[in-house]
Amino acid sequence: MTPSPVASSAQSPRPNLAFRRLRGQRSPGEFAAAVRRAAREIGERVSCDARYIGRVEAGEIRCPNYAYERVFLHMFPGRSLTDLGFAPRSAVRGRAARPAEPVPLAHTEFEFPHHDEESDVRRRAFMTGGTATVAIASLAPFGIAADGTAVHTAKSTASGHGGRAAPEAGVGAVEEAIRRIRLLDDRHGADGLYKRAAAPLRTAFALLDAGTAAPGTAERLQAGAGELAISVGWLAHDSGRFEDARSHYAEALATARVAGDPALEAHAFCNTAFLARDAGRPREAVRAAQAATRVAAQLASPRLLSLLALREAGGWAGLGDRTGCERALARAQALFARGRTDDDPEWMTFYGEAELEGLEAQCYSALGDWTRAARHARRAAALQDPHFTRNIALYTAELADDLARAGQPDEAASAGMRVLHLLTEVQSSRIQSMLATTARVLLPHRRASGVSAFLEQHASAPRTV
Repeated sequence: MTPSPVASSAQSPRPNLAFRRLRGQRSPGEFAAAVRRAAREIGERVSCDARYIGRVEAGEIRCPNYAYERVFLHMFPGRSLTDLGFAPRSAVRGRAARPAEPVPLAHTEFEFPHHDEESDVRRRAFMTGGTATVAIASLAPFGIAADGTAVHTAKSTASGHGGRAAPEAGVGAVEEAIRRIRLLDDRHGADGLYKRAAAPLRTAFALLDAGTAAPGTAERLQAGAGELAISVGWLAHDSGRFEDARSHYAEALATARVAGDPALEAHAFCNTAFLARDAGRPREAVRAAQAATRVAAQLASPRLLSLLALREAGGWAGLGDRTGCERALARAQALFARGRTDDDPEWMTFYGEAELEGLEAQCYSALGDWTRAARHARRAAALQDPHFTRNIALYTAELADDLARAGQPDEAASAGMRVLHLLTEVQSSRIQSMLATTARVLLPHRRASGVSAFLEQHASAPRTV
């Protein structure tokens, strides 16, 4: 079997076709389960999942760590790593040229020194007092300790206690990264954040895998890693990377179930339902929303149950079931009217009256009731807190599309122009896609002055790559 060529570090990863052939007809999830079974047979412990298999096949993992190497060679006796499509370890590790040190805080890309995040060098860093340093460095792009104070404290704590406090410092960094990602997404959208968020996510799970945290800290770290997976999944979702989003949400769901964390599980199901709706799988959206509702029943948060009812309504709308949709909408409104409680999850700060109106607009749009959809979208844009720039752009884009389809081209063009202005601050493939659809709907009306101006400006506007 011919090994995959070794890609230069300056080039994009080359797919590992040899490994992909070995998977055969099994799904990535099924193959990951087989890897875990093989590991147990030889006394190894690997946390292999569909995402890891996908990264191997994409060529992102050029050489597995030693535990995975033993498992793969056990699964495919008589083959070498190069037979499995991996690069020689010496070509990837470069041990002679690279010291086994954590990444310096000033590293501009906040990446680790090796291409494979599961390298033995990185693992040693996580197992020692450098863990907190590495975590803070990886999370720093998201604004953690912009003045350097928290970074200094984390480093001092880790080094001053022989590494015992490193998990505590790391979990604090993970929790702050989640808040910063949500804040930046609210203001600027997902497209500019998604790739930058991959490193903090890997860091969070590596901290979790190190297994050195005390029980209370370990619980926080599990919840933090799961919430970070959801946040990164949302960035993928909003930037049109649906398969990546699905993988991240599944990772969060698995983490929630292992930890026995119903709040995290409800959140993962909630986002899975939203993704399924957007990906054209409405029945899955209904099932995921209903599963989330069952889990969330024990959390005493009417607002969470209200949002989950809206997720279910979106699925029914996608199925063309107006009765099911409006029944779920009525439930969402009644639960929303109960107000906020101390048990509402922190991640639900975005869910207010504006979001309720916006999601209702999307439901009626899916049902083809453009006039009613436009009415809700207009309210959503008007009610939205100015802090949520991305959502104002989203609701206004929804309004433009609903007005265009309702036969009001001038008003649609005016709303579209407002979205174009907002897109100078917001990067969201989802919003750009909505606006492109509106432009196509308005083409027959291009002779109208307002429509013509919108179409010209839309055609010349930069697109997210």
